[in-house]
Amino acid sequence: MMVEGKAHNGRLLDVEDLIVTFETDEGIFRAVDGVSFAIEPGEVLGLVGESGCGKSVTALSILRLIPGPVGKIAGGKIRFQGKDLLELPASKLHNIRGQEISMIFQEPSAALSPLHRVGRQLVETIRLHRKMDKKAAWEMAREWLAKVRIPDPEERMYAYPYQLSGGMQQRVMIAMALMLEPALIIADEPTTALDVTIQAQIFKLIRGLKRKDTSILLITHDMGVVWEMCDRVAVMYASRIAEKGTLEQIFNAPAHPYTRGLLASIPKLTGAKGKLKAIRGQVPSPFEYPSGCHFRDRCPHAFDRCAAEVPPLYEVQEGHRASCFAAHELVGKPPEAE
Repeated sequence: MMVEGKAHNGRLLDVEDLIVTFETDEGIFRAVDGVSFAIEPGEVLGLVGESGCGKSVTALSILRLIPGPVGKIAGGKIRFQGKDLLELPASKLHNIRGQEISMIFQEPSAALSPLHRVGRQLVETIRLHRKMDKKAAWEMAREWLAKVRIPDPEERMYAYPYQLSGGMQQRVMIAMALMLEPALIIADEPTTALDVTIQAQIFKLIRGLKRKDTSILLITHDMGVVWEMCDRVAVMYASRIAEKGTLEQIFNAPAHPYTRGLLASIPKLTGAKGKLKAIRGQVPSPFEYPSGCHFRDRCPHAFDRCAAEVPPLYEVQEGHRASCFAAHELVGKPPEAE
C-alpha cells in the first residue's frame, strides 16, 4: 500500500496539510483538518461534499479570506505558481486577488456592495488591474454582462445589486470573476440561485470562455454538475478529504464508503425500482467528530481500527486515493450492491 506523499512541482495550485480552526463559545474546532490537493493548469477540480464539510472554508483559505480573529489558518501551505500565499505580504496578495485568482461567491448579495451601482463595481475591478480608461472599462463590463445572459445589460449597469434578482446578482459575480481571465477561478456553488436552463448556459459559457491554461476549483454538492464539468474530483467529509481521483475513477470505481454512498443515492432512469438508497445517520457536529475516521459512525464497513486510527490517503489506483482501511477491497465493487 502506498500513502500519498508530498506534492510535485509545476502545478498551478498546491494545498498541503491545510488546517483551519474557529473559536466559538463552545470551544475551538477544526473546520478543515489536514486537507491536501493540487490543481494543474487548465484543469477543473470538483470539491464535493455535504453542507458543513469544509468546502467553502477551504476555498476562502486560498485567498486568505477567513474572518479573524474567530477563524484562523492554523497550519499547512498554499502554493500558487510556486508562491506560498500564506507567507505573502497583504499588498502582493491584493494584486493576485481578482487578477490571477478570482472567486465566484456562494452568496452574491454579500459579496457585492449594496451602496454602489453594478457598473461602477465592475469598472473599478477592471481599472484596478488593467490600464484602461473609464469609457473602455465600461464597455468591457457591459459586454461581459451580455455574455452571462443578463438582459438589457446597459440598463443593469446603472442598477444597484438589491434591484436585481438573486440569479442576476450571481451572473454579475460570474462576469466579475471571468472578465480578467484569471489563471484560477474558484467557483463556490456558482449556479445555486439559477434555474436549470440558465445553469446549463452558464456552465457552457465558463467552459467556452476559459483559456486552455485557466483552471477551476468547482465547489458543489451536485454530482451531475461534477460529471459535466470536472476532470478530477476531491470528496470531502467532516473537515477531511475522503477520496480523490479522476472523474472516471471516482464515478466508476469509488473506494471510500462515503463516496459510494453518495453515488448510490443518485436517482437512475434504469434498473430496479424502489426507494433511493440513503447514507444512514447524520453528519456529526464539529464538536462531536468520532475518533479515528470521521465517517465510521455511518459506515457499513467500520471495524475496531477505524476508531483507533485516522486512515491515511492510500493509493488504490494510479492517481486515485481514498482515506479508508478497506479501500482496496471496495474499489472494484459496485456501490449499489451494498
